[in-house]
Amino acid sequence: MLTSPSMTTTVPYRVSEFATSHAGISRLFAAAVVNRDFRDELLRSPEAALSSGYHGQPFALTAEERSLVVSIRAESLADLARQVNRALR
Repeated sequence: MLTSPSMTTTVPYRVSEFATSHAGISRLFAAAVVNRDFRDELLRSPEAALSSGYHGQPFALTAEERSLVVSIRAESLADLARQVNRALR
């Protein structure tokens, strides 16, 4: 009879508190990272970008998050992310 020893390893994995409490914002930034047209619209006209959603799917943003994103004028996605992060922390 052949036996093989097995080893079990536990890998710690933590989802950040920000990601779980601001899932809609995380999804918004994910869409902006992967789609240049959406990113450009988000920076140029955030209200229109939020209204149209991403591939027809709306973003689940709180009223506070939506107002924040619409109120920010950013030159780049990094600038937008920095301002959103600062305001929501």
